[in-house]
Amino acid sequence: MKNFDLVQADQPADALKLKSAASTTRFIAGGTNLVDLMKYGIESPDTLVDISRLPLDTVAKTATGVRIGALARNSDVAVNKLITDQFPLLAQALLAGASPQLRNMATMGGNLMQRTRCYYFYDTSTPCNKRNPQSSEGPSGCGAIGGFNRIHAILGASSSCIATNPSDMNVALSALDAIVQIQGPNGNRSVPLIDFHRLPGNTPQRDNVLETNELIVGIDLPTPRMAGKSHYQKVRDRASYAFALVSVATRMAVENGTIRDIQIALGGVAHKPWRMPAVEKQAVGQPATEATFREVARQLLAEAKPQKDNAFKIKLAENTIVRSLQTVL
Repeated sequence: MKNFDLVQADQPADALKLKSAASTTRFIAGGTNLVDLMKYGIESPDTLVDISRLPLDTVAKTATGVRIGALARNSDVAVNKLITDQFPLLAQALLAGASPQLRNMATMGGNLMQRTRCYYFYDTSTPCNKRNPQSSEGPSGCGAIGGFNRIHAILGASSSCIATNPSDMNVALSALDAIVQIQGPNGNRSVPLIDFHRLPGNTPQRDNVLETNELIVGIDLPTPRMAGKSHYQKVRDRASYAFALVSVATRMAVENGTIRDIQIALGGVAHKPWRMPAVEKQAVGQPATEATFREVARQLLAEAKPQKDNAFKIKLAENTIVRSLQTVL
C-alpha cells in the first residue's frame, strides 16, 4: 500500500471541495471495502477524504416514506424501528450480509458502492477489464471468461466482464424502489436504485452512475403502494460471512388468492441487482400459486447465459424465487 494523505471533512460541501482539489482522491467512511482494495493494490489514492463525521447518519420519517443517511451504519439500520416496522426486507438483507463486526463499520452509502468479489478482479496478476480497462490479455481481457467462473453472472453480462454485484443490501433496496440521493458541485439529483448500478457493457470499470465528483448523501424508501409482506432468501456456500450464489428479495401483496402487487430483485446473478418490472406487471392479477411463481421465475431467467461452471445457478435461482414467493404467501 502506498503512502497517502488523510484529510477530514465536516460538511458535504467541504468533502466535495477536498475531493476536487486532489488528483487521485477517494472518500472513506467505514472503509470496509476500500481498505481491502488498497491493500491489494487495486486502488491507490493519493488522498483520502474522511467523511465519517458528516451529519448523514440518521434514519428519519419523511412525507413519502423514510430517509436513511448515507453514513448510517448497516447494523444500526437493521435494528431501527422505522425499518423493521415498515421495511423488514431491508433489515433481513442487512443481517444476511458480512459479519457483525463489518456491519458495525459498514455504511449504507459505502455498501451501495461495494465492488465485486470476482477472484480475477482481486488478483492483479490476472487480466481484468474492470480493474484494468481495455486489457488485451486473455479472452476479451476477462480472466473469468474461460477461467473458473462458478460465482459469476448468468444475466446481463458482456464479453468484457461477467462479474456480479456482491451486496445483499442492494438487492433489497432494488425491490423496495429505493431512491439514491446524490450531491455534487452542480447541485443535487435523485437516482432510482434500479438505475444506479450499471451492466458492464464495454465499460465494466464503471459499477454505477455516480460521477467522480459526487457524494451519496442519503437513500429514500417510499411507502409501498399496497400493504404486503416480504422476504429475503439467500443461498450461499456456508451459513455465515459468505456472498450469495443466488439471492432473492421479494415483496408481494395478495388479496383473495390473487397477486395485487409484487416486486422481485435477484442478487448473485448479474453486475447489478436484477429486476424486471415488466415481468412483475404481468404477474399482477394472476393467482398466487406455485405455477404462477414458476412462470415468473422462468421469465426473469429467460435471458440467462451461463458460463461453464455456473449453469447450476439457473435452476437454483428458479427454485429460490419460487421458495421466496411461497414464504411471502
